[in-house]
Amino acid sequence: MIDPDGYRPNVGIVLMHPDGRVFWARRTRHDGWQFPQGGMNTDETPLEAMYRELREETGLLPEHVAVLGATPGWLRYRLPPRAVRRNDRLVCIGQKQVWFLLQFAGRESDLQLDLCDKPEFDHWRWVDFWYPLDHVVTFKRGVYVSALRHLAPFARQVAGPQAVPHMSLSPPSPRHAPRRNKQRPRTRPGVSGGPSQGQRGGDGIR
Repeated sequence: MIDPDGYRPNVGIVLMHPDGRVFWARRTRHDGWQFPQGGMNTDETPLEAMYRELREETGLLPEHVAVLGATPGWLRYRLPPRAVRRNDRLVCIGQKQVWFLLQFAGRESDLQLDLCDKPEFDHWRWVDFWYPLDHVVTFKRGVYVSALRHLAPFARQVAGPQAVPHMSLSPPSPRHAPRRNKQRPRTRPGVSGGPSQGQRGGDGIR
């Protein structure tokens, strides 16, 4: 489904631990890390699409999360020229997204990346709230800034101002580095390890 302007409707998910850290995952067969996201079907509302993508990409059910907030209207980003398929009947030039902030209310064993035939992710970790802004693929960064800025007040109500500080315009501080899990991050069977914490890589295109 592509709108007349060439944008594909999409939902994004910021899954937050009660302590303010967020779910950050590595795409299968890529070095790129990102939040869960995915396209909407023609018969879905953004909320319905969010719950479907949540199940497909993380294994979580509605009872494992609580919806804390969502971005109003659409946030858009354009794909890099190399990713635009000009020969398609309907040319998709980018995504328009509604972003949801979810509080994680389950157990870490509920997170399963391999429930579908083609898993989107093969590794995950919890990272500080603003960490993704400095580690997402470049062409998505503007949307991530807008989404997290809007969702931060909702996150702050749960995790507190120390866990979700007001975003600074200065260069990122060491606090934005991911904190290591007490438990080993869950991975898809047969996959281990991951890139260094500062590595971006991958194209982030979905």
